[in-house]
This record gives sequence, structure tokens and C-alpha cells, in this order.
Amino acid sequence: MTHDLLELTEQLCEIPSVSGTEAALADVVEARLRASGARLLVERIGANVVARTDLGRDRRLVLAGHLDTVPANGNQSPRRDGDVLHGLGTADMKGGLAVLLALADDLAGERVRFDATLVLYEGEEVADEHNGLRRLFAEAPHLVQGDLAVLLEPTGGWVEAGCQGTINVRATFDGVRAHSARPWMGTNAIHRAAPFLDRCARFQAATVDVDSLAYREALQVVRIEGGIANNVVPDRCAVVVNRRYAPSRSLDAAVAEVVAFCTDAGADHVDVLNASTAASPNLTHPLIAEMVGVYDLPVRPKLGWTDVARFAAHGIAACNFGPGDPELAHTADERVERANLDACLALLQAFLGIR
Repeated sequence: MTHDLLELTEQLCEIPSVSGTEAALADVVEARLRASGARLLVERIGANVVARTDLGRDRRLVLAGHLDTVPANGNQSPRRDGDVLHGLGTADMKGGLAVLLALADDLAGERVRFDATLVLYEGEEVADEHNGLRRLFAEAPHLVQGDLAVLLEPTGGWVEAGCQGTINVRATFDGVRAHSARPWMGTNAIHRAAPFLDRCARFQAATVDVDSLAYREALQVVRIEGGIANNVVPDRCAVVVNRRYAPSRSLDAAVAEVVAFCTDAGADHVDVLNASTAASPNLTHPLIAEMVGVYDLPVRPKLGWTDVARFAAHGIAACNFGPGDPELAHTADERVERANLDACLALLQAFLGIR
């Protein structure tokens, strides 16, 4: 693989790695890391690859990125347009993976300030039980310990501090089944859910200030299921609601709030499908403060959930910083620019003491 970051990103994008199919890409990055001149200690668990230095430094920097992408949206094959690379995964986050691989060869120099751990993991874009970083913390936590973790999620050169928490609940409305020619003999569960849907549509999400960062919250209906046949009054309607909340309150409080919202609107049953904690900005942590202050990096809140929250839950300070525009992630027009890749690599090299 090349050292040209745009070309390296393109090579990574040419290896499909939709969630659940990351093994081939893991094979490639594992081989490259094992061939590194930095004498890295490389271990693999499933489709998760961890490479570490052992220089005896006082502090350790963890640099992490996920191998998987969302399904293609007419953009499976990468294509160049000058110094811009278009295609699935270019921003989220094979550009970040390219930066990690480019860093690998230079991690053993005498001037390097930290021991470093590179974590390239599977299953970030899907349900939490498939998340490779979750598996590493459960099965081999010593591999992912550090003083600071930087997630190379696309941030466009900003430090995106902390992250929102996310909750998915299923609100179920009961009815009574009947023939659709005689609906008065039953109760339509979908119709019963209509006021709830209207309440969700009118919900005014708050913008919450945390450490002078404005976290814009959200509540959205993301899925509806109901009905069994075109001539049957439905006796059940299930509405899945996604809630994004600021790191100003605990997970328990946020879950209680969304459950109460559904119950108060008439749901007969509310089931919490999954819930992930938020992460505070942690801008006063010495290493995050240094990274922001020395290099004069702009800071904004992370509107979305990332594994920054997972590191934070294990007592490890973390932030998001990587190449690519986060607003293009998961879109048909996903792309990354050479200048953004090069700038990200140069800053991390400087922070590590490589240059």
C-alpha cells in the first residue's frame, strides 16, 4: 500500500467492509501493521486489530477507527475528481484509517512523546452487541487502555468534544382486531397511535449548553410496524423512537424521560431497545486542552454518538478528530479531500512528536 494518503484511502475503499463483512479489510490492515518498521506489537481478536508500541513512555495515546461502513448508496466504487475522493467510506471513515496506517511506521522514533496504540475495529455502524471496541474492553481491556483516546471519526479538522447519548424505545399501542368492513367491532391500534405521532412531530428539541458547547437534542420516530392484512383492523401498532440527548444528565434520567414521554402520550407498553450514555466534553483534561490550545483547533460538540462515550465510561478521556466532513457521512455524496487528510496526519504527527 502507498504512503499517498488519498491513494491509500482509495485502496481501503476498494475493499468492501459493510458491517459484518470487515474480515478482508482486517486482513489487509493487519498485514500492513505487522510489516511496519516501528516494531509494533500486533494482536487480533475477530476482525479487530490492535497495534501497540512499547517504548517505556509515561503516557499512552490511543488512536482508534472503525473498519466498517454503512451499506452502499450508489457509491460503492471510489472515484477521483482531482484531489477529492468520492465513494462509500471515504469520510466515514477510511480516510481516518489511512491516517492511522500512515502514522504506524513513525511511532518508534526517539522524539515520540507517547507510547501509542492503534485500534482498528469492526461493527461500529450497527447494534452495540456487534461493536468490536465493546468486545475488546470485555475480553482484553489491557489492549485499549491509555491516557487519551482520539477517535478518527470525520470532523473536518475540528475537535468534536464529547458526544450525545442515544436511546431507542418501542412504544406499543393495543387495539382489537376486526374485519375492515366492520371496523366499529374493533379498535384500530394505528389510529390510536396517531396522537402520539403528532406529538412526536411537534416535539421541540432543546439545545443544551455543556461547557459552553451547544448540544442540539433530537427526538424522532424512526420506524412503525402495524397491521397483518388489508382487510383486518390492526390490533397492534409499534412505534420506535430515537432520542438524542446532551451530556448534561445521566443515562438513567434520560431513559426515564423518554419512557415518560411515550407513556404520557398513551402508549400501552414501552420497551427500551437499547441505550448508550453520553460523554462530557472534558475540555479541561490536560492532553485535550493541549491538543486544542497548542494547535489552535476549533471545537464544537459532537452531535451523534461515537465510541468516545465508551472510552469515557472506562475512565479514559477521549475526543473526536479526523478527516472528512461529518455531514457527508452515510450520504450518496460522501467524499474526502487530500488537504484534509494531510492536515489531520500532520497535526497528529506533531502532537505525538514525530515531526
